[in-house]
Amino acid sequence: MMNEHFDVLIIGAGLSGIGTAVHISQECPGKRLAILERRERVGGTWDLFNYPGIRSDSDMFSFGYDFRPWNDLNTLADGESIRNYIGDTAREYGVDKLIRFGIETEQAQWCSEQQQWVISTRDLNTDEARHFSCDFLISCTGYYDHNTGYLPDFPDVERFQGQCIHPQHWPADLDYRGKKVIVIGSGATAVTVVPAMADAAAHVTMLQRSPSYVMTVPARDKLTEVLRKVMPESWANGLARKRNILIQRWLFKAAKRWPQGMRRHLLKQVAKQLDDPGQMKHFTPTYMPWDQRLCAVPDGDLFKAINSGKASVVTDQIDTFTERGIKLASGQELEADIIITATGLKLQLLGGTQLLIDGRPFDLQQQMTYKGVLLQNVPNMAWIFGYTNAPWTLKADIAARYVCRLINHLRATGMQVVVPRDHDHCSLPDESVMGALESGYVQRANSVLPRQGQKSPWRLLNAYEADRVMLLDEAIEDDILEFEPRNIEADNKNAGAKRRAA
Repeated sequence: MMNEHFDVLIIGAGLSGIGTAVHISQECPGKRLAILERRERVGGTWDLFNYPGIRSDSDMFSFGYDFRPWNDLNTLADGESIRNYIGDTAREYGVDKLIRFGIETEQAQWCSEQQQWVISTRDLNTDEARHFSCDFLISCTGYYDHNTGYLPDFPDVERFQGQCIHPQHWPADLDYRGKKVIVIGSGATAVTVVPAMADAAAHVTMLQRSPSYVMTVPARDKLTEVLRKVMPESWANGLARKRNILIQRWLFKAAKRWPQGMRRHLLKQVAKQLDDPGQMKHFTPTYMPWDQRLCAVPDGDLFKAINSGKASVVTDQIDTFTERGIKLASGQELEADIIITATGLKLQLLGGTQLLIDGRPFDLQQQMTYKGVLLQNVPNMAWIFGYTNAPWTLKADIAARYVCRLINHLRATGMQVVVPRDHDHCSLPDESVMGALESGYVQRANSVLPRQGQKSPWRLLNAYEADRVMLLDEAIEDDILEFEPRNIEADNKNAGAKRRAA
């Protein structure tokens, strides 16, 4: 079967994939581009998840694309609004016409002789095998398994007579009105689901093994609303974006420089919002701020649900599931009609695609990332991996712009292949690219993610201002990137094969 060939191929039509496609279409004119998407709509994460209350956990002015600013005043947008924003962006820039929907990528193989990637896929609508090839491959698949969420091995879970649901597989027809609900977890999903379900449910209990930091943010950006009345809307939105990026960076830096002070500040803010001081034990983590991600709640909706009595928090260990609910290590039994297992993500690289180089399986877990964008010893491939300590899109945008710079450099210099090589043996075998976080899902995935390096550019900076300089201003060529000219003989073979096929 003949391949359909592209200059650049993107896997994934979510937030990163659409943003990257726009950058390439605008900054690399003339390049033939396509996007392969497993689902039937754009949106990725924001098309997959549909649990109650799903929303961003970053403010939208900095979460939106730098080339198409978010213009709504809601600080944390709901999932449908974000999916619509991604879809509208794709249509506005014409990249929606480049998407092949219902295509699951199974294998990506680099052929050194042909100097190209061969992508084996399956059409999920017809179950037919389809093949593509490209000069440059970009993975925009995120870092977790879209098919399966993480679920601990709960004792006797099969005994429970009610419904047990993971948020990643939320039933569209779930009726929880007047039902007793337990939400297992304390992360971003749990603190979103609990207040969203509290009004309709009989009662919602958030059952957590240990507390997380929960920070209240305004549901609406009132300052920007005022500024829009005295200046052009684009100016006000631009100021909001710059302001929010600075605030986020300051909070993160402050947490790392003055962890005890930031801890006192965060806990003090929580205490102000709880009517019962005894509830503070459920919101006082043992770790320091930003050792794990902070959870953001708009206008303190979680605390309001607790104060109203419609929701409660229990901090304990699960002993066993019972027919009627969950028995805790303390001996207490929580009754439930529905149990929501907001227990986190299962991490996965490249959307589960098998990677081969010249016919041999290639283990990315043993490699480092170069500037957080390219992969050690992997030719002509980038992965767009956003921030975990700031809005994802801030890094995705500048990473995509770096890839555009690199592709244009290859064309300008007559080179065909680029590959990062570690000549100084910089790898830290025991530390992954997300090693700075202590979150459970990150620790579980240490054996899946690429390695961290001892120094830049093999080490993730997680610092927007420094990353901007590294990716957008520094010279493309250095002592690490190796370039290879076009193989004219292979080009002639490819052209001959295409003529014979025609």
